[in-house]
Amino acid sequence: MTKILSVEDLHVRFKTYGGEVQAVRGVTFDLYKGETLAIVGESGCGKSVTSQSIMRLIPTPPGRIHQGKIFFNNKDLTRVSEKEMRAIRGVDISMIFQDPMTALNPTLTIGSQMIEGICHHKNISKQAAREKSLQMLKLVGIPNPEIRMKQYPHEFSGGMRQRIVIAMALVCEPHILIADEPTTALDVTIQAQILDLFKEIQSRTNVSIILITHDLGVVASVADRVVVMYGGKIVEEGTCRDIFYHPQHPYTKGLLYSVPRLDSIGEELTPIPGTPPDLFSPPIGCAFAARCPHSMIVCEKIQPLKTTINEQHYVDCWLMDKRAKG
Repeated sequence: MTKILSVEDLHVRFKTYGGEVQAVRGVTFDLYKGETLAIVGESGCGKSVTSQSIMRLIPTPPGRIHQGKIFFNNKDLTRVSEKEMRAIRGVDISMIFQDPMTALNPTLTIGSQMIEGICHHKNISKQAAREKSLQMLKLVGIPNPEIRMKQYPHEFSGGMRQRIVIAMALVCEPHILIADEPTTALDVTIQAQILDLFKEIQSRTNVSIILITHDLGVVASVADRVVVMYGGKIVEEGTCRDIFYHPQHPYTKGLLYSVPRLDSIGEELTPIPGTPPDLFSPPIGCAFAARCPHSMIVCEKIQPLKTTINEQHYVDCWLMDKRAKG
């Protein structure tokens, strides 16, 4: 598989009146051509901050990339100028945000917004941009696109608006699509349609997708590989099958046990006790130690190292470390 994006030891911090929040702490992962990588975890674990760092959308101040590298096309995105980054956004890397209504301009028609974006990034005529917009609206399943191009965002349902946002993100044929909680605000039926749409578009365009979500049902539907984040760090990484059928980290197991299942009617859900760590002063050891039912003294004192389960499955947990077992 061809590596298309590489995030290395990424640290992101935010200065606040209460101190400095260490939102992302040493995140490292790769993205390959044509795959869907899901980043999962509780709210506040650093998923969205990681994705926004790739796009260089972290508001500065108060936020900043403290250290780390993000390689795309042999360029470190943490070091390129804002002018170079603007040329990459939307063309090479696009992003879909959680609420489509905030991503669309309510005063402009859908057609004018799409055409403006294409003309800004591509050296083509307005007529050519219009034809490209029509093709993309058809691809994402918008009926009567010629009529819909003349309508405003408020004239569409939530599911339709999300399809339009997807069309706008894909119209310049990016190599990477980052989808930040793209189905959270949608009902279950529309959610399933949007996920099917992602799979169909990926099969046609071979775009690489980073899916940010806390919904493990969504992950099971579309992901090839999964990164599990907690306390600003990656605690487990593996294929979708590894994570769902052979989870190793207690936090990953806790997430899976707290999800309702159709084959466990009558059984009570098992929530994860406690609360996430304070990232103003993160724990010196494992961030999950205070909530972990298997916590040892070493977990509280020393950060666990990455343990290889197989060639695609890794976990940061002392329970899996041979030195702790011995």
